[in-house]
Amino acid sequence: MNLIHLARAGVIALIAASCLAVAAPQPKVAVTDLAYEERVSEYFRVVSASEKSSLRASGRESERESDYGYARRSSGSLNAKSEKNYYEAEGTYSYIDRGELRKFTADIKGEMLKSGRFQLVQGKPFTDSKHIERLYDIIARVKQGMYPGADYVLFGSINSLEFRQEANPIDHTNTVSHTLSLELVAEFSLISTRDYKIKAAFSAMGTGQDVKLLSSRGGRVVLNRGKVVSEVSKSLGEDAARQLDEQLGGIRSDDVRGEGSYRMREEQNREEVIIFR
Repeated sequence: MNLIHLARAGVIALIAASCLAVAAPQPKVAVTDLAYEERVSEYFRVVSASEKSSLRASGRESERESDYGYARRSSGSLNAKSEKNYYEAEGTYSYIDRGELRKFTADIKGEMLKSGRFQLVQGKPFTDSKHIERLYDIIARVKQGMYPGADYVLFGSINSLEFRQEANPIDHTNTVSHTLSLELVAEFSLISTRDYKIKAAFSAMGTGQDVKLLSSRGGRVVLNRGKVVSEVSKSLGEDAARQLDEQLGGIRSDDVRGEGSYRMREEQNREEVIIFR
């Protein structure tokens, strides 16, 4: 009889644990668009030409008549002036361009949703072009209410974004391999909106390429840029989600708004052993 009671107690405990796990609130995460910062150099050439001229004329005439005769007198002057200016300059100038890239985050969100461990909330994009230097001040953006309802903000910034296009002949054939590839490396930080602590930080990479073979006799090659961008987005999302899973062992209940607790990793299954005597 005692064994039956023990078995029932074990089953009830497992059911209760399962219910608690289901009832535990999922943290709400806002995923920002990927920020970027790059130095841009541009060539300039300025040509300016102007011409200024003036003409001034004056005249004077007088007459005089008397008993002794008649006299007439006239005088005049002409003053002309011309001035020309020409200016030419050329060179390069550099400036820092900052902003947010409105792509490459959809697959990150998709992988997070597929895991079933997160709720995603939509944040507001950064549009303050007058104070673009505040782009990386994520705490100020949280305080401004740009991520309403979020427990965490996954902030990402691009480290490297490089397209490459190559044409390589294949040995012992009359075929040329044309390749378009893209590699993107981004840094991510998961930041708590409650205490602004960083809960996870990592770099993730996305890659993609399209290859076309063309005979050396010629022809037109059209490489699929959309396919390359799609592959980069998917591989970046998978890498980012994997590293989130690796780094986050758990989030305490006081980190998440609401009651209950949340575990990023599944707790190892417990096996209860009943010894019959």
